[in-house]
Amino acid sequence: MALQETIEQTVTGLGYELVDVERTGGGLLRVTIDMPYVAGLERFINAEDCEKVTRQLQFVLEVEGAEYARLEVSSPGIDRPLRSERDFERFAGELIDITLKAPIGAAASAGSTVSANRKKFRGTLERVDATGVQGSSAGWQIVWRDEPVVKPGQKVSKKKVPAPLQALRFTLDEIHQARLAPVVDFKGRKPKIDSRIPPLGGVPAEN
Repeated sequence: MALQETIEQTVTGLGYELVDVERTGGGLLRVTIDMPYVAGLERFINAEDCEKVTRQLQFVLEVEGAEYARLEVSSPGIDRPLRSERDFERFAGELIDITLKAPIGAAASAGSTVSANRKKFRGTLERVDATGVQGSSAGWQIVWRDEPVVKPGQKVSKKKVPAPLQALRFTLDEIHQARLAPVVDFKGRKPKIDSRIPPLGGVPAEN
């Protein structure tokens, strides 16, 4: 049985969700876990959860004869990767960073200020109902404003006209990498926001 499959079966069998498996230098095997998504309920991984999964994985991997020097089990963190349709459903309305496999191209950038060579974007994730849209299978989009960064102490005029909204539709097959934007908040991740209201000083990720 493949290592990924073995780890996933073990993790899910304990009631958790496997987010990522990574091998790094020095023989480190890093396993990232999360609580299964339940709509309207936000639960977090703690040290006891990680210890529980670590003990079980150590036993299973020894039985399977897997080679590794050290095992590390952790929570996803504030920049949690988004890999599956289920992840995107779970974090709709959140601020995310995405990197496309290829630049958006001239057709997608037509009529906007977005460079045709751009592949990296930061915006609020939204579900798109493509029903009845001919030739469109895109079920997701991110929405943002290209606002300049507000420097500390800089005053922003109340009469300042907001930058126009930008939107980019995409499919999961077009994504090279997607993560929650690392929003620092001592009270936890900020609540989901209206995508029409950009975060103060928020700008899309640079190329």
